[in-house]
Formats: sequence, C-alpha cells, structure tokens
Amino acid sequence: MTEKQSLWNPVILRQAVIGSFTKLDPRLMVKNPVMLVVEAGSLLTTALLVVDALHHRPGFRFDLQITLWLWFTVLFANFAEAIAEGRGKAQADTLRKAKGETMAYRYRPDGSFEAVSSAALRTGDVIKVEAGQFIAGDGEVVEGVASVDESAITGESAPVIREAGGDRSAVTGGTRVLSDWIKIRITSNPGETFLDRMIALVEGASRQKTPNEIALSILLSGLTIIFLLAVATLQPFAIYSHAPQTMFVLVSLLVCLIPTTIGGLLSAIGIAGMDRLVQYNVLAMSGRAVEAAGDVNTLLLDKTGTITLGNRQATEFFAAPGISTERLADAAQLASLSDETPEGRSIVVLAKEKYNLRGRDLTHMRAEFVAFTAQTRMSGVDLPGTSIRKGSADAIARYLEQQGSSMPRKVTDKVEEIARLGGTPLVVAENETALGVVYLKDIVKGGLSERLARLRAMGIRTIMITGDNPLTAAVIAREAGVDDFLAEAKPKDKMDLIKLEQSKGKLVAMTGDGTNDAPALAQADVGVAMNSGTQAAKEAGNMVDLDSNPTKLIEIVEIGKQLLMTRGALTTFSIANDVAKYFAIIPAMFAGVFPVLNALNVMHLATPHSAILSAVIFNALIIIALVPLALRGVRYEPKSAQALLRRNLLVYGVGGIIVPFLGIKLIDVVINSLHLV
Repeated sequence: MTEKQSLWNPVILRQAVIGSFTKLDPRLMVKNPVMLVVEAGSLLTTALLVVDALHHRPGFRFDLQITLWLWFTVLFANFAEAIAEGRGKAQADTLRKAKGETMAYRYRPDGSFEAVSSAALRTGDVIKVEAGQFIAGDGEVVEGVASVDESAITGESAPVIREAGGDRSAVTGGTRVLSDWIKIRITSNPGETFLDRMIALVEGASRQKTPNEIALSILLSGLTIIFLLAVATLQPFAIYSHAPQTMFVLVSLLVCLIPTTIGGLLSAIGIAGMDRLVQYNVLAMSGRAVEAAGDVNTLLLDKTGTITLGNRQATEFFAAPGISTERLADAAQLASLSDETPEGRSIVVLAKEKYNLRGRDLTHMRAEFVAFTAQTRMSGVDLPGTSIRKGSADAIARYLEQQGSSMPRKVTDKVEEIARLGGTPLVVAENETALGVVYLKDIVKGGLSERLARLRAMGIRTIMITGDNPLTAAVIAREAGVDDFLAEAKPKDKMDLIKLEQSKGKLVAMTGDGTNDAPALAQADVGVAMNSGTQAAKEAGNMVDLDSNPTKLIEIVEIGKQLLMTRGALTTFSIANDVAKYFAIIPAMFAGVFPVLNALNVMHLATPHSAILSAVIFNALIIIALVPLALRGVRYEPKSAQALLRRNLLVYGVGGIIVPFLGIKLIDVVINSLHLV
C-alpha cells in the first residue's frame, strides 16, 4: 500500500474529518437508517439541552456530556465512511495523472493524418501511435506490433507487447508506446474510457450497495425499530413505577441498544472491499461482482498461462541405446544455442544445470545454424563433418531415412511414452544416428497446488479447462491438484459447463482474454477479463484484471470472502456488545425503585449517571477503534463455512460480550476519578 493509500495519511485524515461534518446532511444520512436515528436523537437532546440552559435546570453537566458523545457517535460513523472514500479519492488522483489531454494522429478517409485532441476522438476512429507517444484512448490494435509501458495503469514497470490479431490486442488510454508503431481503432468516447470508469469506481461515485449489504441494512433497520418501540414503552412503565426517566437517558439507552457499531461501519466495509480489489489492480464493474466472488462455489481455470507457465520446458534427456546421456545433452544444447524460443532456451539451461555444459567458441567450431521451418519441423547446427538436428519424431525419422538409417525401436517407444504422459518429445540426431529424446512438458506453476488446496478448504471446486486431449489433461490436472478438468474444450463447451454448474445452484467464476471466451465470461457469475485481452472479453466480464494475470482469480475470490467475513464478524460483534450495555444502563435506570436490579450491576459501576455515560462513551469509541479492522478486513483463512462461523462466534461473539464489560468499567473508573459526573 502506497503512502497515499495509508490509513493514517495526514491528507486523507484531514479530508475525512471534514467529510464527517458534511455527511451530517440528513439527505445523506437517510442512506444509513441506524445512524439517522442516532442523529435524530442527538438533535433532540441538543434541543432539550438548550432549554435546560435557558431555565437553569439541574443536571446540565451530565446532559451536555451525553449530548456531545451522541454527536461523536454520528461523527465517528461518518469518519469511517469518509476515510474509506478518501483512500479511493487518493487513488483516483493518481490515476488522473495518467489521464489528461493528449494529441492523437487520426486517419482521414484519404489515408492522411490529422492532429486532434484526445477529447475529439470517437468510437470507430483510427489513430497511429509511434514510439514515445501516449495512446490517446481505449482501443484495439488493428495493425502493427509494439511494446507498451502500462505502468501508469498497472504499476508494473515491465513493458508488454501489443499486436494486431489474437488476444493481446487491447490497449488503454494513458499508456505509452515504447518501440515501433501501432494502428489503433478507438472503442470508447471521451468520458467513457476504461480509466474514467476506474476513477469513478475508486472515488465511490458509481458504487451501489450490493444485495447482501441491502439485506443487512434492512435487518439493522428492523432491529432499530424493535429497540425503538421497546425503549418507547419503558417510559410509561417508569412513570407507573414512579421512576420516570429523562429523555437524555432514554435516548442513551436507544443508541446503545441499536446496532450502531455495524451501522456506523457497514458502508466503510463495502467501500474498503472495492478498494482492496483496486489495490490488486482489478476493476470490478459492480459491487455485486465483488460480493459474488465471496460466494463462489466453482472456479474454472484455463490451463495455459493459469495453471501452467504457458511454455513447455525441457525436463529430462533420454539417451538411445549405446549413447551416453552427456553426449545427447551436448548435441541437444548445440542444436538449441540459436533457438530463442522458451523451449529452446530451456534445453540449453537443462544441459548446463545437469551436465555443466556451458558456453563454447562457436566461431572456432565454424558452426552454421539451421533455423526451424514449418516444412522441415526441425532445427539444428552444421559443424565440419557433423550435422545435428532436433525436431519432432516423424521429422527426424524422415531425416534419418534420407541418411540411410532408421529410428531405434527404444527411441520410438520412449517417444510414445512421453506422448501418453502429455509431454512433447523432441528427437535429437547426429548424422545418421538417433541420439535420444528430449522430454518437454507443461510446467505447473510453483505453489499452485497449495493455493488450490486452500480453495478446496473453503469448499470451492476447481475445474481446469484445456484444449489438450484427455490423457494430457489428466496428467496436468493430477499434478496441479485441480478437482476436475474439461479436455478438448471449445467455447460452447465452456459455457455449457458453467450453465450445468449454475443449474445445481452454484456460483461460478472464470477468467479469459479472448473473443472466444466472451460468451462464457458473460455467463459466469464472476467473469474476470484480462486487460491485455480483446475488447469483447473486457465487455463481457464483470471484472477486468489490469495486470492480465490469470491466477489473480484466486486472490479475487479471497478478497470477496474477506469482505463477507468482515461484514459478518463486525455484525456479530455489534449485536453481542449490546449485552454489556444492557447490564450497565438498565440497573442505573431502575435500581433506585427496584433495588433487586442492583444484582445486574455486575460491573459495579459507581453511580447511575456514570454507568449511563460510560456506556454511551464506549458505544462511540468502539466505532473509531474498529475503523482499521473495517478498512483492512478480517484476516482471511481458508476454512469451511462451519469453521468460520465457529470462529466468528468465539472471537467476535464472545469477544463482543467481554470487551464492552472491560471497556465500560475502565471508562467508569476514569469518569469518576476525573469527577466528570
């Protein structure tokens, strides 16, 4: 987290303090019914306090303190929301620096250029961007290839390649071309760009309450109404028992019993959940998507680039009969020295690591490299008196036939065995002799099996999607630790699988970057599109990963879970801490008339006035004390729903009972030692 996003950043704190007062506007407070009731109670006690002052009535000092702490309760709740919004606004300011007016070179119908402002660009316009120039708007590359600096958006300093065709064609306005040139078709109008939407999101301007949040707000409003009716009936009973209470005491009781803690923090929790996603460089199109991520049951993961590294790597040398493994490794490395593909480089590295075969003087050896072609399906190197070739088994078999030789049976068997395991066999030959086989395989990303195990512990089923044959898919699935796989998958197969899972009442998440992924992304409950992908994929999904990291889906699910856990934990705490306030205020209200109620004064609070004031002060301070937890979120642990419920009840339920008892008692001691009542 950067300094601007820090909770205690002075600028954010200053803005939050100001926001605490501006949010007192009843038109804004009405969105939070619980705190609206507290504000109404504060206004009532303020009016009564003025009347007391004018008539010099006794008890003014106590009434003043009650009134002040009621206002503090409202202000602290507003502060929690304002500081959450402030962090978003700080992020928006950073993003605005990446935005701004830039010049674009737009194509005219006759093929010439005209220089226009980025504000003049419209959907469908085609522009040319060269090295050193900023991309003026969101679009898709329709011609050319270039490296692009996206650090202003993603924070990553490494440039990325953007090219026409395929699934790496989307570009974002505000990024800069570093090399070459590209022709871009604009896909958004001014004010509707990806950056504009992100700024609106992090500022909270476009944030709507999620269904879960709305349901909780209704529950809290219901509890508030119940306690309001309960407190209202106390005064007739008090009059009947000759123990009438002042309005200050009744309002104090109401404010302490309604769920003010979660009511004051609910909005901040929701904003912070969205904020955490933005910190992971993920843009959610709606709060509903964030919440859905927390309830996901099934996770679809593409194999290439998500489960595996995306490029097959050399893992083993298998020598032919009568040939040493060192000789095979030496020949394979020589044939790969000019091969710049990831597979070729991995052969060089494997030979170096296993057999300490390092650089050699190729000029002295008079080596002539033979490049790979689609026709020969081989590459290699020619040395004086020696020709080395590596390639597919059938290509090397034809090469050996031309040399008047053939492939040994054991080499053929090893090729078939590697293919059955889902690997790629490369055969190496020297002149007319087959030296052996290099085993290339998909490498599962390090630590992925542990991460998938964490998801399994949460009750989430993982399914790998791949275009590979079932045998290859089964090998990778077993090594990665996914629960199931879909092999030879076509776009329709992905969507059918999502529909099947949803028909069982499950929420499904998936990730994708291509146009062929768009239908499935639209069908999924949580569809995460890669920012580097096509415009169709980005429009179909309800989240966009700015880093274009397919495994980010796992973090998104965890953030969604953390949001729901935080909301549940603080709701549990809020309801539980009413118990202590009940034991503090009720004895203070009626013990004078019903001495038996002194048995409920388990905290041995000094006086009725100090008991009531202590409860009100604690009720206000606990909100501000829980602000960091609401913004940071409850620590996430991959556990089942039952285990999480048990932990919630133990930590935040029992803790919500114990902490107020200790807090109210401590405040009571301080109040009496300072003679505040």
